[in-house]
Amino acid sequence: MPQHDPTQWIQTISEKCIECPLCRKECAYLQKYGTPKFIADGYAAMDTSTRHEIAFECGLCGLCAAVCPVGIYPEKMFMEMRQKAHKNGVGEFPEHAGILNYEKRGISRRYTWYAIPKNCDTIFFPGCTLPGTRPEKVKRLFVQLKETIPNLGFVLDCCTKPSCDLGREHFFQAMFDELITFLRNSGIRNVLVACPNCYKIFHQHGQTLTVKTVYEVLSESPLPEAAPISGAVVIHDPCAIRFEPAVQQAARKLIRSKGLTIIEMPHSGEQTVCCGEGGSVGMLCPEFTDHWRTIRKEEAGGQRIITYCAGCANSLNTVTPASHILDLIFEPDATLSGKTKVSRAPITYWNRIRLKNWAKQSIGSAITRERTFTAEKPVGRHQILMKLALFMLVIGAIITTRATGIMQYLEPAYLRGLIEGYGMLAPLIYMLFYSAAPALFLPGLPITLVGGILFGPVWGVIYTITSATIGACLAFLISRYMARAWIEQKLKSPRWKKLDEDVMQNGWKV
Repeated sequence: MPQHDPTQWIQTISEKCIECPLCRKECAYLQKYGTPKFIADGYAAMDTSTRHEIAFECGLCGLCAAVCPVGIYPEKMFMEMRQKAHKNGVGEFPEHAGILNYEKRGISRRYTWYAIPKNCDTIFFPGCTLPGTRPEKVKRLFVQLKETIPNLGFVLDCCTKPSCDLGREHFFQAMFDELITFLRNSGIRNVLVACPNCYKIFHQHGQTLTVKTVYEVLSESPLPEAAPISGAVVIHDPCAIRFEPAVQQAARKLIRSKGLTIIEMPHSGEQTVCCGEGGSVGMLCPEFTDHWRTIRKEEAGGQRIITYCAGCANSLNTVTPASHILDLIFEPDATLSGKTKVSRAPITYWNRIRLKNWAKQSIGSAITRERTFTAEKPVGRHQILMKLALFMLVIGAIITTRATGIMQYLEPAYLRGLIEGYGMLAPLIYMLFYSAAPALFLPGLPITLVGGILFGPVWGVIYTITSATIGACLAFLISRYMARAWIEQKLKSPRWKKLDEDVMQNGWKV
């Protein structure tokens, strides 16, 4: 994988961008931050927080390049800004934990399976989302492809595009290089993918492997027999392959072969818009996701959207009827009526395990494996010792508590007798202690239980609720007026900044 200094792309865009309004007109992100040249020229003077926002709020969809009259690629600048941020140790965001955990499962031993028959030089690589949401269609698709390619192999794994998009360059390169090295050493020369994101990764980083979509193969082969249907649909081209006309035309040929008319949306083909999930931007800036989805909803005009990306289908179906093209191929009537079965998490994980078991039992293979390689740093000896020490500390505390008889001092009768000595000051002391607890990060549950034991169910509730309210107000006052500067230094995620801006503008309505 080529290594670049982000400043090279910044300089190129600074010199070549003519600041025409075309890309900014199309992109909500550029409308917020300015033209590519404006961003490139100001990059050096930006503070660290702003650089993070600039890099990780772009959806990397490439629409800016598609409309650019001088042929520059601003998304490459933002991609390499992400890589630089990660290399400098400032590119980690807690909001990305979900997608990275999803990827981690996809490359784990539990979810991976390689089934490569004898004399096999072509594999079907279905990706992550389709096996989870539509496992039965993946099976039927594999069987359909085998009619054209009898020695077809089957690989369940993840291309690690999430890490690639998030700038985790070293991890991505190590994982993907290990994958393609194993495939090449096993005699594989061709990869058939169902996911446009997998296509982009294999196309850009697959070295000597040839990649092709299953839709191109299906468009030149007989399709499963089904009752004829009629009607009109709109088609959404995934942004990952906006510059791949052969794939786009294959998808359209498949749709028309089912007897349907295609209504092209204003943004299609090379100038398609993102579904809202590109670059994991929705986890930091959900307003951008909403923006792209709204465009698609308005352009679809109530017609069912057919797309050939499972992620796009899931995303767009939250705002307007959307289906995957495999739904249409294998269940045309159910697709048009919106009755196809599409699984959701956590069932998707169970589906992937079931699909793996099916492949192990049904596909005769000369070469098989579950993936055990990982590029993640192993857990250090220091971390293991710390966890062991914490465990021993808890065990020691339990043994000490029982051996010394200290539990007798926590008996309700003893506690009531102890508090009676303070008379009318007892509730005040309790309430002062409880009110200070939130600001001191003390757990509230034990103190609440003690309140019930000491003062009974009625007065205990009154004292507890009053104290909790005072404590919360005290914590808010401290964080707002005394600790705000310190908190701003610690919480630099764009999502926190967005929340702060929303609170300033809308107050309690947020």
